[in-house]
Amino acid sequence: MSARDDILGGIRRALGRGAVPAERAAELVERVAAHRRNLVPARAAALDAGGRVDLFIKMAEEVQTTVARVASDAEVPAEVARYLAAENLPAELVLAPDPALDPIPWGERPLLRRRRGRAEAGDAVSLTPCLAAIAETGTLMLVSGADTPTTLNFLPDTHIVVVRAGQVVAGYEDGWDLVRAQGAWPRTINLVTGPSRTGDIEQTIQLGAHGPRRLHIVLVDA
Repeated sequence: MSARDDILGGIRRALGRGAVPAERAAELVERVAAHRRNLVPARAAALDAGGRVDLFIKMAEEVQTTVARVASDAEVPAEVARYLAAENLPAELVLAPDPALDPIPWGERPLLRRRRGRAEAGDAVSLTPCLAAIAETGTLMLVSGADTPTTLNFLPDTHIVVVRAGQVVAGYEDGWDLVRAQGAWPRTINLVTGPSRTGDIEQTIQLGAHGPRRLHIVLVDA
């Protein structure tokens, strides 16, 4: 018996339930395998690729995310350097060791100090790719793995995400389809909509409560 079976068995005992009947278990397995799609708002589903990108930017900016569009990977280092200077941040960042970032010519900005790996306590700025960008709500879908440590998403005060236009999908269901297409499921999937915030203190919105206070997206059109 696996640890998963132990946990689920404990929950069933606490609820006074026995083992799931074989017929019911087969129904549940079939439902999970079919992963029937929920409704996707027409405002996203009816759009073409360009419209989805425009809607994603609009929705992201409405939740205090900043977005800069560049034509190609070649322009990413200059945009990152510009953003850090504009926010009076050090020209130093930790990058995800994801091969998706390899085409970016970081060497063109030698003064931009970089380290690839997981975020540590002293890191002020991180840069990661994403799996998908959800036009419906301006949300980033970030998955964990050896090449994309989750610490990069939450530990530094500033998070920069490189999004390629082809990664922008209409709704959450499209994003989950991309997760399933990877085969093995990641340990963690983070859905990030804007910088971290809370309204618990006198009902006043405070940014950076449980994660980055700044979220900047570099959207690559090519």
